Amino acid sequence: MTDYLPPSLLEVCVVVGAPSDKLLEVYQTLNDSGTPDPILLEPEVLHVLAPPFFSRPQGDGEVLKSRGKRRRSFLRKKREQPPPAAATQNPGGDVPERKGGGEDISVPKDIDLMALPQLCFPGGLQVTSEQKSEQFHFLVFTDVFGNKTHGVVMQYYRPVMEGTSVSESKYQNGAGSSRFSKLFSAYSFCIISKYPYFTALKDCLSCLLIQLRTCRLSDMEDRVREFATKLTLVPIPPPGQLHLMFTLRPLTIALPSSEDKDHRVIDLDLHLSLLCFRPQQLMQVLSCLLQEQRVVLFSADWARLTLMAESLLIFLQPLSWQHPYVPVLARGMLDFLMAPTAFLMGCHLSHFAEVAAETDDLILVNIDDGSVSTSSSDTLDLPDIPPAAADCFTQRCQSLQVHFDLHQCHSASSTDINEHRAQRRAWQYSLNHDLQRIALELIVNIFRDVSSHLNYEHRVFHSEEFLKSREPADQLFYKKVLDTHIFHSFLRERLNKKMDNFARMELSTRSEMHKLKAMVEVPRRPTMQEIQARKKSSTTENRLNKRLGMSLPNLGDGQTISFQRNSLLTRIMMSDSALKIPPKPVKVFKLPDFPVSLSFHSVQSYYTELIQLLGKSIFTVQNENSTLLARFYYLRGFINTLCSRRLDALSDFQNLYKTDTAIFPTHLVTWLVDSLHRDERQQAHRRPELKRLIFKIKTDNEKSLIQTDDHIKKFELPRNHLHQDQFVRCVQECGIVKEVATIHRLFDALTEGQPKQVEPDLFRVFYTVWKETEAEAQDVNLPSEVINHLDNSECVYKLSSCVKTSHGVGKIAMTQKRLFLLTEGQPGFLEITKFRDIQNVKIGSAPFLLVRIPSLRIQTSSRPEVFEANLKTETELWNLVVKEMWAGRKMADQHKDPQYMTQALTNVLLMDAVVGCLQTQRSISAATKLVYFDKIKHEVPMMVPKTTSETLKHKINPSLDLAEPQTVHVLLYTPGQLTCNDSQSEMNPKLWVALSGGKVVVFDAASWSMLHDCIQVGELQVTCMMGLVQEQVWIGSQDSVIYIIDTHSMLCNKQLTEHRQEVTGFTADTKDQHSSQHTYSCSCDGTILQWDSSTLKVKKQLHLTCDRLSSIQIHDGTLWCCCDDGIVELKKSGMPQRRITLPDDMRNIASGFSCFVVIPERGQLWTGCSDSVELCLWHINNHKHPFKRIPLPGSSGVTCMIQVKNQIWVGCRGRSGVGGQCDGQLRSQVLVVDPESLVVAKELQAHSDSVQTLCSAEDRYVLSGSAQRDGKIAIWKVE
Repeated sequence: MTDYLPPSLLEVCVVVGAPSDKLLEVYQTLNDSGTPDPILLEPEVLHVLAPPFFSRPQGDGEVLKSRGKRRRSFLRKKREQPPPAAATQNPGGDVPERKGGGEDISVPKDIDLMALPQLCFPGGLQVTSEQKSEQFHFLVFTDVFGNKTHGVVMQYYRPVMEGTSVSESKYQNGAGSSRFSKLFSAYSFCIISKYPYFTALKDCLSCLLIQLRTCRLSDMEDRVREFATKLTLVPIPPPGQLHLMFTLRPLTIALPSSEDKDHRVIDLDLHLSLLCFRPQQLMQVLSCLLQEQRVVLFSADWARLTLMAESLLIFLQPLSWQHPYVPVLARGMLDFLMAPTAFLMGCHLSHFAEVAAETDDLILVNIDDGSVSTSSSDTLDLPDIPPAAADCFTQRCQSLQVHFDLHQCHSASSTDINEHRAQRRAWQYSLNHDLQRIALELIVNIFRDVSSHLNYEHRVFHSEEFLKSREPADQLFYKKVLDTHIFHSFLRERLNKKMDNFARMELSTRSEMHKLKAMVEVPRRPTMQEIQARKKSSTTENRLNKRLGMSLPNLGDGQTISFQRNSLLTRIMMSDSALKIPPKPVKVFKLPDFPVSLSFHSVQSYYTELIQLLGKSIFTVQNENSTLLARFYYLRGFINTLCSRRLDALSDFQNLYKTDTAIFPTHLVTWLVDSLHRDERQQAHRRPELKRLIFKIKTDNEKSLIQTDDHIKKFELPRNHLHQDQFVRCVQECGIVKEVATIHRLFDALTEGQPKQVEPDLFRVFYTVWKETEAEAQDVNLPSEVINHLDNSECVYKLSSCVKTSHGVGKIAMTQKRLFLLTEGQPGFLEITKFRDIQNVKIGSAPFLLVRIPSLRIQTSSRPEVFEANLKTETELWNLVVKEMWAGRKMADQHKDPQYMTQALTNVLLMDAVVGCLQTQRSISAATKLVYFDKIKHEVPMMVPKTTSETLKHKINPSLDLAEPQTVHVLLYTPGQLTCNDSQSEMNPKLWVALSGGKVVVFDAASWSMLHDCIQVGELQVTCMMGLVQEQVWIGSQDSVIYIIDTHSMLCNKQLTEHRQEVTGFTADTKDQHSSQHTYSCSCDGTILQWDSSTLKVKKQLHLTCDRLSSIQIHDGTLWCCCDDGIVELKKSGMPQRRITLPDDMRNIASGFSCFVVIPERGQLWTGCSDSVELCLWHINNHKHPFKRIPLPGSSGVTCMIQVKNQIWVGCRGRSGVGGQCDGQLRSQVLVVDPESLVVAKELQAHSDSVQTLCSAEDRYVLSGSAQRDGKIAIWKVE
């Protein structure tokens, strides 16, 4: 149980000092010898104060009692070792023994106190003749599993013999004489907590200090016990924007929350690092940590060590330090620095010379003077962070205002200390937020392109390709970082597609070019824009790369520029908007004042008052802020758990489904359900919401636990023969191509005339040729005169040898758009043709001396004469290449689908690689196996009907990142204003696409670029979606849950679990001014729920008796329901008012209604059936009027139907039933029906599989999504 409960602020409080017999001995020695010098003593644990602190009546407070069970004996552990003589005496010297002095001290099981005395006195425990001021420092303990515990230590000096019976008996009657009127010994008070509340706990100890100064030594333990008891009553705020505050006289102390469950609490001043280091030195230290060096921090102030170390680790997020971490080393622990592994440790500045002299290969960081050196030299000989990212970080840091006094110099002086502290906290919170964003920007700039080199399906990171894409000067840095544990942990999170702050910033700051490239899967080649950028950022050199000289005509010296491989300058130019995001507003909840008496009943009364205050806060914010409401529910549920109010606790936690599931405490709720008494369980089953919660918890627990796949593969060339399935996996892993159908054609090409398996040597040669071609393309260098003739997005994909053509001598170059000639001599540009302008391509022969040489002839509409090139042995390959690109361009233009062109381009590059690796007579024959679009052109009529061509605007592929296309189950268009009610900046409209397995993809509906490639909502199929004006998207699933996505954060943190069966439909009355408040959902079992969409509470529940309820619509306050066995009109009371059933002659043919459209102003009801070839039109205002049938040409069934303006758009199944093949044939139709003339006005053909869903985009466009064999989305213009 205690493993599930969030701990309180205090885990344990420990008092460390010297035992009384040692102090007496020191006192006598100093008085006898007269030596006033400070003496060092061995510190020991004097008191261990851990909860529970109060007795409770028998049988009461079961949960509270259980919090004390997780204990083990500290004294027993000490007895296992030879104890010093003083150990059996009174541990506090002058402090009376606790009652039952022979009892063991109870210590939390995961707290080890054996090393604590040294760490509480890292410089040693001193006895001095002068009282020193109090000092604080901070500790971090890490166990073998990487779990951290935090400590705040206060050293406080007290007189040694103050008011003791020992001094009176020995010195008052002349038994001895005292040379020193007073001696002072240090005591350390250490608060240990699971959470890094360094500032808050320092404030708490400062309040304790006031009491210690006025109390007798004999009362010290009682004061500390009372202090510790109060801190155990303070809960930890859940992740989010709710901070807690409590009063510990005289201070009001704040407990900030963590940003989310993946981030730690930040309760320290991050800007201290900028006060100690210049940005350049700070980045040196971060670079050392990224490279996993052995780093030692030094300072003369023990407190700075931990604060600086913690700041450094925060700046590295989301990368997490994986090695030993000991920010404070006591003087007896310096041997730790001999560890051979990477580490981050800290020690006193006085040991600097000793450590530097005796240990090699250490990075020495002097916090006090801001210097970074190594133990072998004064300079740091390690690769730096790439300069483009570093320069950006430096500029950001220099723009920060890091002095509170400057910030406040215009303000009035605070006359109240707590008011001043509140102002300081607000300033620090904002500054910490800015620093975290700047540090995150640095990490994003360093690792921005990692995701482009990941194969998610096979969990492969192409490290060599990533390194090649780096600047040559930065490659050493990346080589070191890529081999570290810290990077591999980061890589696992990227492969798991973790949507954290790194992923969000990386997405929001992508360049427009990067977004455009993400829309189509194309092999990596530098675009003209990137070449120009490299040209501007590089210096002129008079040498050409060796490969470059082989790939271009004879260029004179000085006519070209050698470019760096990929300039980071263009990649990290980030808009300031990414950093100007203000911190989220914080709500502070003040805890009640601590009870005067800390008895069990007083504590229960304190918790009762706290529950009442939380109830008031819940009532206040329930209609305003669901995120804040979730935090109040969480806190109240936790306090109810402590008070054994299990049902109330479960009710609070159940409300998290509707407010924020991200903080749902699964383990705690599971424990609560399992611990319910019989009568409590009976009560729970009488409360519907608790019954649902218990059922869901048990169902989730019964599911087999799926272990997260955390392995990372490095691609290795095969060593054995590859059959087709193995070949597919190998090609996908190496990142050449993803699509399975294309890989099958590649397999056929490489096994042409051979047994159906690929030899490992052949695959190695093919892979080498592919990668060499890719590398050569990175070095392609074009003169400015040529670049100016090409589009920014164009890339050179193929270059011929120098040949004679009908327009002079030169090299033929191919981009994704055109062929052009690089003329020899003075480099020049001559466009041969754009692919869309080609009219004919054929092989001919040209006379040369006494022989005829093979040539390629291209006839184009852009010039009257035929272009001819004497390509000799390259002719046949170029013939295949140009024809495939021509056919691909033609299909792309006709189908308005750019992916056809990119697929043709991939086919061409694979042909080139196959010919390059085979180099035999069969190479051209093998390459023809990869021809796809040119074959379709000859086998299938390519002409798209005129009506389709005129109406079709564009096509997009939501399965772009997947190996095979997936069915588009549901489409939803949300207009821009849906997501910008509270935003000053304009938000683009979005297209939400539901694929299989609960996967939702989101597109920017302005540019049709992909914004989010995977939002996971459950594991089963999404069935329906609806956008609401409260910046929400509701998603219904086959698992009976309604998932709610916040359109700002794009997180799915709310769930509605009231349905028992598959959710099938949503509706809201758009004509009702209160439509934002009331929404309807339905499930297949006939349940209809009316929701208040602001509170997410069910306002009304209806039940319809039917075979299967598939969808609902509301018109003029009337609900229309589509069931398999009929269309039902419901009264407002929920009673059926009318039921329309299938005609008798259709019952044997059609299985049931699949969709419907109601047009109230016309009095029309349109219905369709999944296996009927006609629509039915019913007159809802005249029951006696017979229905009409509208035949649907070329259809075998109706799958979906919507009304757009004055038209009915109908999605149909194709002629081939379940759906045809993706061979270019358009088998399924979208039909546009005129409701006045009752005829099909347009027959639109754009999909090769059944149309699954339709949606309207503001009545300007209609979008259709198709089943798996096509998997595309077509965008149609509405007239």
